[in-house]
Amino acid sequence: MSSQQAKAPHYFVPGPSRWPLLAGISMLVTMIGASAWVNGASWAPYVNLLGILMVLVVLYYWFGEAIHESESGLYSERIDLSYRWSMSWFIFSEVMFFAAFFGALFYARSISLPWLADLDHKVLWPDYTGQWAGTGPAGTIESFNVMGPFPIPTINTLLLLTSGVTLTFSHHALRAGHRRATSLWLFATILLGAIFMGFQAYEYIHAYSELNLKLTSGIYGSTFFMLTGFHGFHVTMGAIMLSVVLYRHLRGHFTPTNHFAFEGAAWYWHFVDVVWLGLYVVVYWL
Repeated sequence: MSSQQAKAPHYFVPGPSRWPLLAGISMLVTMIGASAWVNGASWAPYVNLLGILMVLVVLYYWFGEAIHESESGLYSERIDLSYRWSMSWFIFSEVMFFAAFFGALFYARSISLPWLADLDHKVLWPDYTGQWAGTGPAGTIESFNVMGPFPIPTINTLLLLTSGVTLTFSHHALRAGHRRATSLWLFATILLGAIFMGFQAYEYIHAYSELNLKLTSGIYGSTFFMLTGFHGFHVTMGAIMLSVVLYRHLRGHFTPTNHFAFEGAAWYWHFVDVVWLGLYVVVYWL
């Protein structure tokens, strides 16, 4: 137990906060902009960007307030336990989020397409053979090429696996009190995540310009960009979380025995790694 936790109250109860309300309003503005954007409204991109900026500002001040409470010695071991349970349930919700996406992929590939190509539907789609990555019934989808596992997806897999190792090294260094090693390994993890996102951006450019693979490329295109895009978003969020953790570590906020912010971000990053392994096999190989 750190000295701050030893002096903390039995259980800290914060006062009324404006941040949940502002976060809800910010997310509402974001979704209004996004929904109008996909329907072609000219003003929608600006509203969407405004909503995203509002969300970021709210998160900055909200988490800053929580960090200040922690550094002021208001958090006890009970608060630490609450944060651990909260992060665990948050990651569980993310597991269910991706489970729904993988489930949609399985349903489309293994149930819907064979069903549409069976004998009962030959009247509607006489030329449709149920191809997972094809032109669609009666040529309704432009021809495209699928994304293979080489070389970028395999490189990205190695990058994420390596980042999990460097993050583990950083955690062990922190628990051993080696501050410099903690910073270096943590920076290496963030750098690997940034390189991953760079490769994924290049992969998307390649998909659109050379493979003609787009969001409109049937169920294959929509599930491909849905799964890889949301995973890329999670990698970006994880890199931001680790960057904040690195900044806090450099400010001396963590001790070898009191550093849940580091652990929570590490849990999230390892979850992102595991999701990518499943995605790499199901999307790029099968």
